[in-house]
Amino acid sequence: MARLLAIDYGLKRTGIAVTDELQIIASGLTTVATTDLISFLKQYTEKEQVELFLIGEPKQMNNLPSESEALILPFLEKLKNAIPNIPIKRVDERFTSKIAFQTMIDSGLKKNQRKNKALIDEISATLILQSYLYSK
Repeated sequence: MARLLAIDYGLKRTGIAVTDELQIIASGLTTVATTDLISFLKQYTEKEQVELFLIGEPKQMNNLPSESEALILPFLEKLKNAIPNIPIKRVDERFTSKIAFQTMIDSGLKKNQRKNKALIDEISATLILQSYLYSK
């Protein structure tokens, strides 16, 4: 089997999480500057087998797309063109940033460590991936 890769897309930086090859465990991989995201994904998929990209889908409480969806749509087109052989699936990402922050508190991280927005993005990507794995 190949890995699943989840992306929590952001304007400045993007959190990335992956599964193991058996698609059982979701782990945070890294946070990448969004300007470098496509090149990072190309390099990663050349080294590792990836079966599916899971991209967070930001929604409002009324189920309509949030404002940040307008930023994600052009990225999806770039990704499809850059790596056409790996399919893309969208995953509802409501509350992932809040849950990620609470996870940091629950794990005992100090207040200064919780200000690390890159870590929040990586944890958010992991939560997107975990929710997909639970739904399978």
